[in-house]
This record gives sequence, structure tokens and C-alpha cells, in this order.
Amino acid sequence: MTTAAELDAADPLAPFRKEFELPEGIYFVGNSLGALPRAARDHVATEFDRWSSLGVEGHFTGALAWKDYHELLTGPLADLVGARPAEVVAMNALTVNLHLLMISFYRPTPTRHKLLIEAHAFPSDHFAAESQIRQRGFDPTESLVVLSPRDGEETLRTADILSTISEHGDELALVLLPGVQYYTGQVLPMADIVEAAHGVGATVGFDLAHAVGNIELALHDWDVDFAAWCTYKYLNSGPGGVAGAYVHERHVADPDLPKLLGWWGTNPSTRFEMATEFDPIPTIESWQLSNAPILPMATLRASLDIIDRAGGMPALRRKSELQIAHFDRLLEDRLAGRVVNLTPTALNERGCQYALQVVGGNGRHVFEQLEAARVLCDWREPDVIRVAPVPLYNTFEEIDRFVDILDEVTR
Repeated sequence: MTTAAELDAADPLAPFRKEFELPEGIYFVGNSLGALPRAARDHVATEFDRWSSLGVEGHFTGALAWKDYHELLTGPLADLVGARPAEVVAMNALTVNLHLLMISFYRPTPTRHKLLIEAHAFPSDHFAAESQIRQRGFDPTESLVVLSPRDGEETLRTADILSTISEHGDELALVLLPGVQYYTGQVLPMADIVEAAHGVGATVGFDLAHAVGNIELALHDWDVDFAAWCTYKYLNSGPGGVAGAYVHERHVADPDLPKLLGWWGTNPSTRFEMATEFDPIPTIESWQLSNAPILPMATLRASLDIIDRAGGMPALRRKSELQIAHFDRLLEDRLAGRVVNLTPTALNERGCQYALQVVGGNGRHVFEQLEAARVLCDWREPDVIRVAPVPLYNTFEEIDRFVDILDEVTR
């Protein structure tokens, strides 16, 4: 069996660990907040310097002009989600983007008004879906369809997802599901979901908060209608970092698609003429409302540069699969009967996050002992410890040390 030391020695991504500032201990919580890229300090300092020396002229001066700054993120984000540049924009926060996009893509009628989510959706997504239903004059008790795992199971079966879409077909307006389920770490079959939903006349949106930077995506080829994601997890943009949004190119120039309008969505060549006739940018940028938050975008630029130099998602995924195999083997050899991983075993159904359940019901106590040993992970009610070895900066040796500590505190 290949050892952690051998795997680390052969790891082509190993040098990138030095490009991050990591807290003391084992940092296995990049699925909640990614580590700080060292270059982020310089990127932000550059914008402070430009602000200091240029003032308002910083909006229009040089390659980093603030009025176009968001465009520096477009190509890298499009590569990460498998989209075309005209389909992707960095803006706002995740739930804000979900609301903006549901205004466009949840268009209920008296006969087709249902919105499908999963039972264990992240609370923000659930709240957003319910409020969108109410805003359109419908009742969530009638219009919200909640998809649950089978009794005694933690993850969703593909057959059940597709059959639920079919069951509600004529009444289904929108399917809103995660790319990766935040609690179990399950990767949902996005291409199959899109095909099934479009087959019954519904639109499809994905919350990619736990997917972007974690698994390979192909939003354009899958024909996804829209998606939104945060960037402070696997994209390491910092707490509350600017979010991303995607709209398929067949929708972006549709004049009949309803949307909220703002100054930053109008033609940039005439924007500063202060005209009050909206002239939409013929890309997803027309969904923009306000000028960009430059400092959060600067930190994201630093991280996206590292990811690009590391080889992008194909390289990250190759290492992640090696880490998964190593971690799985240790859990089976060392902790079978004491710790259960709720995350699916098939590689196409999982990213780098593990959802660990302690047999016997003392998971919270185990989590507190992990914290005391400076293992940074997180607890999710009712009984899951989430850990995520992130391929960009976590090592195989850290997986070994984590298993050693978990072995000790579960005895």
C-alpha cells in the first residue's frame, strides 16, 4: 500500500500549499471557508494603493480599472463551471443571486406553479424558494415540492429524483437543487436532472456552493438554465466573498425574460451618459445591479490565479480522487464499526467532503475532542462531522494524522 509520505512526495500540487496561510493544526474545513491565499494580501494592497493615489480615477485607469474589474474573473470562473464567458459573472452574494435568477426563471402559472427542492436543502435556499412562491401569490404548502431520501437512507437515489420530476411534470415550473448536497456531500446527477426537467417543461437551477472548485462541472453542455454559487469555500475568496452566477447563453439576450434592472446591467459604453432607458448588455452581465465590490474581487483573483497555475479542476480532481481512496482505506482499516461515512462511495457521486457519523450517538463529544486537538472541521445537526481534505492545500499526511486522532477519540 502506498504511504502518505510517498503520495505527498509524488504530488504535483504539493508546492501550492506554501501559497496559503493555514491556521495551526489540521485545516479540514475548506468546504466552509477556504484558506487565505498569501497573494490576496498583495492584491488587496494594490487596490488600496490605487484608491489612495488615483481616487475616483481608479474606476477608469489601467488594466485594473474598477468599472471593468469583474471581467478579470469571468474567464477563470467560466472554466471552473464549464461555461462560456458570456454566461458567467461575479456579483453579489449567493442567495441574492438565487433570488435574482428565480425572478427570471420561476414563472409560475395557475396550472404550472410547483417548485422542487430537496428536504435537507440549505436553509437559505429553502427560505428563498418559499419566499419566491409567496411573492408570486402562491402557497408553499401547495406549490413547494420537497424531495426526500427513502426511509432509513441519507442520500437521494437518482431514480427517485427523476420519478418525482415526472410525477409533478405538468405542474412543475422549476427544479432548484444543489450540485453537491451540503450535509452528506452527495454529488447529484445534474445532467440527468436537467434532461428530465426539460422533458416535462420545467426550468432547472443549481446551487453550486459546495460544487464549484470541488468537482468538474459542464453547465453549458448539460444545458442548465441557471446556477449560482459562493466563492469563499473551495475558491478561497474570504468570508462573505463575492458570489458567482451563470445563465445559459440561449437565455441571456431574451428580451421577454423578466429580471430586476440596475445601472451596472446596462450598456457600459453609454452607462455614464446617465440615460434612463435600459440597454441590456447581451450577456449575463445584464443581471448586474450595482458596481462591483473591488476588494472582495481582488482576493478571489488571487485564488483563481493559483487554481489556474495548478492546472484547474482536472488537476484538483485527480488529486482529490487519490485523497479519497487513501482516506477511505484508512477509515475502513482503522475505524470500521465506530465511524460511518454517509457520503456515497462512487467517485461520480462525491467530492472531497466526508460526512462522518459516529456510531453510538456521541458524535458531538467526538467533534469537541477533535476541536481540542486542533482539528478544524465542522458539526452539522443532527449528527454529522464534516471534514474536507482540499487538494489545493491539504496533504495525505494530514489525512493520516486526522485518522490517528479520530481513532484515539472514538475508543
